[in-house]
Amino acid sequence: MLERNHLTIIQTIEQLGTLTEAASKLCLTQSALSHSIKKLEQQLGVAIWIKDGRRLRLTQVGRAVLHLADRVLPQFAHSEQLIAKMAEGSQGSLRIGMECHPCYQWLLNIVGPFLKQFPKVDLDVCQRFQFGGVGALLGFDIDVLVTPDPLYVTGLEYLPVFDYEHVLVVNIEHPLAAKNYVEPQDLSSENVITYPVEPSRLDIFSQFCTPAGVAVKKHTQIETTEILLQMVASGRGVAALPRWLVEDKQQALGIVPLKLGKKGIFKTINLGFRVNETRPAYLHHFIQMAQGSAVISK
Repeated sequence: MLERNHLTIIQTIEQLGTLTEAASKLCLTQSALSHSIKKLEQQLGVAIWIKDGRRLRLTQVGRAVLHLADRVLPQFAHSEQLIAKMAEGSQGSLRIGMECHPCYQWLLNIVGPFLKQFPKVDLDVCQRFQFGGVGALLGFDIDVLVTPDPLYVTGLEYLPVFDYEHVLVVNIEHPLAAKNYVEPQDLSSENVITYPVEPSRLDIFSQFCTPAGVAVKKHTQIETTEILLQMVASGRGVAALPRWLVEDKQQALGIVPLKLGKKGIFKTINLGFRVNETRPAYLHHFIQMAQGSAVISK
């Protein structure tokens, strides 16, 4: 059976012409090289070389094998270089799963510098999962999950990145805008605008309205943060978002962040990973960038 070392031997002898020179380049004795050639010819049942004076000349079969060596050996070399770069963490792919819609704005502050530092790392951001973010992480569809609501299951671990306050955002002329904080009953006559996520996973409902037995007048779902904020700014409803995101847009859009309840609702953004899995260097750098960007979220 042909092996890589056979291809290397054939290519080297053809390039140098003699066993002596080939053995020297391959760091082998001439007898060891001759033995390898004879063993290969026995396995193939046909001669590869014939002697032509002091030099060796390839037979027709030998030239077929040389042609194979010329095609395959560069592929081996390229693959080894690629694997080495992956091993050192300078090349590969990073698939990020998002369970935090407004965190795209935060992620943009990381993606640019990350891609500049790792030009040979492909990056993909996924939001729609067939079986949810946890299922995508466990199923190896993504490499890291960004989530404010970690689900602790066997095989996963989470790294806290930064804390933030979840606030109600209203138009600056809204009657609630003058209050220091809002109570659940304040939303009973409001159109609450959220991302397209089931209500049980939305803090404005699960941690605020539902425990108080309050039902909102209307619930509207909008997928993009920009349109959601424009709806609030135009007085079409209210929404619950991270304070850092609201304050970033507050002056331009004429909106106001309000504390949810007297004590407020505080959350943490986490990065989820599979346990006991070797992380490439570029993933460690992504984590450091994520932690270093926490200042923009406060």
